[in-house]
Amino acid sequence: MPKTVSKDIPLSEITLRRYERPSNLEGRHLIKKLCLSLGLLQPGDSRDIIVDVLIIFLHAKDKKQFLTSEQIAENVIAFRKKENLPLKGIASSNIRRQIKRLKDLFLVECIKNEYRITEFDDIHSIFMEKIERIYLNNILERVKEYTITIK
Repeated sequence: MPKTVSKDIPLSEITLRRYERPSNLEGRHLIKKLCLSLGLLQPGDSRDIIVDVLIIFLHAKDKKQFLTSEQIAENVIAFRKKENLPLKGIASSNIRRQIKRLKDLFLVECIKNEYRITEFDDIHSIFMEKIERIYLNNILERVKEYTITIK
């Protein structure tokens, strides 16, 4: 009789990485390093469309502009062409998946099927308020519960 194996599905998870200080980085390289640091991008991964999606959101934030997923896709394609980057990962389904990943990390929010950087706030404030104080703290508290329970 086959044994049933349960799959433990996390309620939430986060990957954080520490790199050198960003003192000499700017533009796309800086955003890419942030995505690597937040676990949105894997080291050595050539599929880096998440970087461009975040850049599009940051440009829209400066104008206090909401965007649909279609507008984001169009802007990502135009940006990648302008930067002479390969047009890999630009399928609408993949763009929506990347938006969801940013949303799951509280960097982006959706209001009436339009997206924006959360409250048009700066990334540092969002990280401190949403990720560090709430998301990360909740994960740490749960891990502490496990450590206390083990005798």
